[in-house]
Amino acid sequence: MSLTLTLTAADWLALLGHFLTLSLLAVGGAITTAPDMHRYLVDQQHWLSDAQFTSSIALAQAAPGPNVLFVALLGWNVGLNAGGGVGAGLAAWAYALLGVSITLLGIMLPSTAFTFTVARWAHQNRELRWVRAFKQGMAPIVIALLIATGWILVASHGSSINNWPLWLLTAVTALLIWRTRLHLLWLLGAGALMGWWGWV
Repeated sequence: MSLTLTLTAADWLALLGHFLTLSLLAVGGAITTAPDMHRYLVDQQHWLSDAQFTSSIALAQAAPGPNVLFVALLGWNVGLNAGGGVGAGLAAWAYALLGVSITLLGIMLPSTAFTFTVARWAHQNRELRWVRAFKQGMAPIVIALLIATGWILVASHGSSINNWPLWLLTAVTALLIWRTRLHLLWLLGAGALMGWWGWV
């Protein structure tokens, strides 16, 4: 389902500015900022539908490549909506490419420059007590942001009570990762087979 939008130059700059800001908050990767992307793109601006948002994340996660691909798909869908949808012709495709460029530039530029600079400095000063404390303190924040992202994705699919097999599978998988040395790829393969057979 596509939306029909009219975006001004100020709207495109606002989109860029929002993703530039999110880039500096993307502790643990761009996926940890998905709840705020949802708030901005779906709830506040109404540039994307719930279905477009969750489909962008699901498709990017299923495709091989970096997790940040979902940001490109979000920009693509905003651009397509601004251009009148897939059937609107070449202009829609141009807007889609503009959306991809703006969102990727916004999410990648600040964090890449910041990470490069700070990583070099932190590596040179890795024995300092506060550098070690900072690294250890970031772990719970990243975990909480990932849980918030999962919650947004689950909430968009209605009642979570009906999805109890998925919650059980998630809990068992997390426990196995935490308590055993079983490789993650085996668990991903088992989850894919369970989905293929229709068990979850």
